[in-house]
Amino acid sequence: MELEDLCKKEIEKMEKVFKEIKVVDKNGLELYNLALSYFTDSKYFSEKKDLIRAFEAIVISWAYIDAGLHLKLFDVPSELKIYFTIQ
Repeated sequence: MELEDLCKKEIEKMEKVFKEIKVVDKNGLELYNLALSYFTDSKYFSEKKDLIRAFEAIVISWAYIDAGLHLKLFDVPSELKIYFTIQ
């Protein structure tokens, strides 16, 4: 898979997540905002065809959300949990 296609796929996946995610502990708000910022950056870099930075940013965004889910700061619907390292 080409890097451009991979970036597009990951951005689309995280768009679904950000539409459904819930911050369930106020202590997770800063982590959520960081994840959202990296997500926004990934879309910007992708539009500019700066694909390495786009991919880096989307992976960082994903990692913050994954960590927040493990720490029980966030919740996502069960059908989106397959995108993360939680059960």
